[in-house]
Amino acid sequence: MTHGKGWIQAIGVAALAAVTLLSVQGCAPAPDADADAITPTSHSVTFADARAAYQTYLKVSDTAAATGDQASALTVVTSAQWAQTRSQYSALVSAGTPVPRYRYGTPTFYVPALSGFPQWFVVAADRTTVTGRKPGATASTLMLFAREKKTEDWTLSGTAVLSRPLPAIARDADGYAVPVSSKDSTLLLRPDVAGATQAAVVDDGPSSPAAQVIAAGPMTTGLYAAQAARAAAEQARGLQYQWLLQGAPYPQVGLRLVGGDSALIMYGMYLNTSNEHPNLVAGSPIGVPAEFTPLLAAPTEVGYHAVFANWAYQFAAIDPPATARDGKLDVIGSQSGPSFGHAY
Repeated sequence: MTHGKGWIQAIGVAALAAVTLLSVQGCAPAPDADADAITPTSHSVTFADARAAYQTYLKVSDTAAATGDQASALTVVTSAQWAQTRSQYSALVSAGTPVPRYRYGTPTFYVPALSGFPQWFVVAADRTTVTGRKPGATASTLMLFAREKKTEDWTLSGTAVLSRPLPAIARDADGYAVPVSSKDSTLLLRPDVAGATQAAVVDDGPSSPAAQVIAAGPMTTGLYAAQAARAAAEQARGLQYQWLLQGAPYPQVGLRLVGGDSALIMYGMYLNTSNEHPNLVAGSPIGVPAEFTPLLAAPTEVGYHAVFANWAYQFAAIDPPATARDGKLDVIGSQSGPSFGHAY
């Protein structure tokens, strides 16, 4: 069973965006996480700034991974990346397993023409996982760096592993990327309601009216199918499994694509799950997923009543123009990791 069934019942596509906007308070990032300062009277973030911040992140994160230093690793990350890094270190260090190191290819910087704060930029780079000095899989990634105010250091807010090539990003005459507002109504879905609309499909499946404007894929209908299958399996064991994809107070940004109509948008969300005995009565212990065990507040936690396991996600999606015929928001990249675990 999921949350949200019926929140957009009996409405047409024309009304979908309006309904999504009304529900954004519970399903989208908070306003203070919105990177909307896009009146580019000057370049408050330069390419030199972006390169320096990127190199600092690479140096600190690699040194931390080499020594298993979780505290240092967490100083250069925030938002979804912080939750994912914390869970990765907690799991590997507690098991005595070396933390993977990453080797990055030549980066491409997408620095938006901004004035004021918050500040942000995006880096596209191939990332190769290195374990025990042996290179493993290589993935194409988008890395979102941000800072809210001048007194804060730059941090990596989130990483999305791309499932397809990145479309060309528009640039101005000086080479700076063209940002889009989270309230841009020329797009099929205003970026500040894209996550809420994706959540309707993840929560309710392809029968949701939101599926008319959200493309099928691993992070939409696929995520719904995986969660529904888990719910069916737990129901067969006499348990009640529920899930809810909801907004998170993470930076939400967008860049115009070449052609001027579509946009690349990046945003983070939580996937909250619970597995419980009916009416939360005490019963036989419910197993805690292995990746969440290191996140429990104490090893004595046992799921006699319920187990809560939440994930932090970073998404990258292509938002087509509102005028596109049969257009749909297409999630082209993601990365996830455990963010919270509790059993009682």
